[in-house]
Order: sequence, then structure tokens, then C-alpha cells
Amino acid sequence: MDRSLYIAMSGAKQTLLAQASNANNLANSQTTGFKSDFEQFRAMPVYGPGHPGRVYAMAERPGSDFSPGPIQTTGNDLDVAIKGDGWFAVEGENGKEAYTRSGDLRITPEGRLETGNGRAIYGDAGPIIIPAAEKIDIGTDGTISIIPLGENETTVAVIGRIKMVKPDLDNMEKRNDNLIYTKDGSVPAASVDVNLVQGALEGSNVNTVSALVEMIELARNFELQTKVMKNADDNSGVSAKLMQMA
Repeated sequence: MDRSLYIAMSGAKQTLLAQASNANNLANSQTTGFKSDFEQFRAMPVYGPGHPGRVYAMAERPGSDFSPGPIQTTGNDLDVAIKGDGWFAVEGENGKEAYTRSGDLRITPEGRLETGNGRAIYGDAGPIIIPAAEKIDIGTDGTISIIPLGENETTVAVIGRIKMVKPDLDNMEKRNDNLIYTKDGSVPAASVDVNLVQGALEGSNVNTVSALVEMIELARNFELQTKVMKNADDNSGVSAKLMQMA
């Protein structure tokens, strides 16, 4: 296969993968607590028998942007946003502890406290269960207090505390379920240095303008790669005619 054709083909394929990652960022520009993904290209040698004489383009996700998104006031008692650094502990894949900034909480009919996408919120002793209540209050330290159903405001019961952690970001990675995990599989202890705001939500940190510009650049890059492939094919056809004449 012509080397220029192979390089252009691999470049076009990886451009489509980068476009998919960028499209995912755009699709989640309004998702609560979403963290955008980076993407990058690099040239990789093709290893095999003998010396690696060919290269190909490879797109990869070097990491995610963990910067906080804007905080918007909602007035909903079950909406909470972390102020500054930190993460909520939730139930991730295979029951592992994972982390998120999504604070759009809800209570299931069984009383389990979950995020808006159905992830159980962890307390200091596992998933939090909230009994029927007249009112729910979540303190800045994550402490959950309720007025039990049928009781007056003088009767307040403390249910538990939302587990919030503040691990080293160098040990954090985002996986395909859009949750954050520790790279080494460790479980950070709850931190008293993380504070939250009740009645507010953290928005996505996706910059829609930058994502749209990136989409245009990737589309132009894909068009360029297809032109290179066509030119390589045309050159191959011309070479074949010259060989026939000879």
C-alpha cells in the first residue's frame, strides 16, 4: 500500500474518533457536573518484523478537564454543589466507589439517595437511606437533617453525612461511565475540607465556543486527509498506466 495513502487513511480514521470525543463534550454541555475530555494526535511507528519503516496517526485521550463548572442557584433542597475542590462519593461500576461533581440528588421510593443518573450517594457508612420526611436540610459539611413525616419543626433528626473527598487529581481518571476513579484503586477518606452549597448545581465545564471551533477544525482536517487519499489513488492509477505503456 502506498505510504501516503496509509498515513492519510489512519489520520482520517483517528480524526473521526477525535470528532466523536468532541461531539460527546458538546452533547454534555448542559449536563450537571460533566467534565470535558481532551484529545490529541501523535505519530506512531508500525512495529513488526524488521525495522519500523511506516508510521500511522493515533488519536488518544490524554486526560480530562477537572476544572469546576459554573454554579447556578436552583432553590431545590435536593440540589447541592461543591464549593471549590472536592468530589461526591457514589456507587460506580461493579459496586466500586467512584466520584462525581453532579449534585442533582433525588430520593427513590425506597428512600435511597441518588444522583440524577441513578448513582447511589455514599455516606460515611455506605449508601444513604432517607426515611419519609417533611423537610430535608443538607449542611455545608454534607450533614443531612430531616424533619420526620408528621413531626413539627422542633423535631430534627440527623440521618448521616454525604461522603466528600479531596484526593490528588494526579491520581484521578475519568472512565467511560463519565465517573471519576482513582488510578491505583484506592479509596480516599472523607475530607472535612470540602464544603457544599444547598439549592445550587454545578454546570458542565465544557466551553461550547471552543468545542464548536474544534469541530470545524476536525472537519477540515478530515477533508484534507480524504484529498490526500484521492491524490494517492490518482497517482497510483497514473503509475499503472505508465507501466502498461512500458
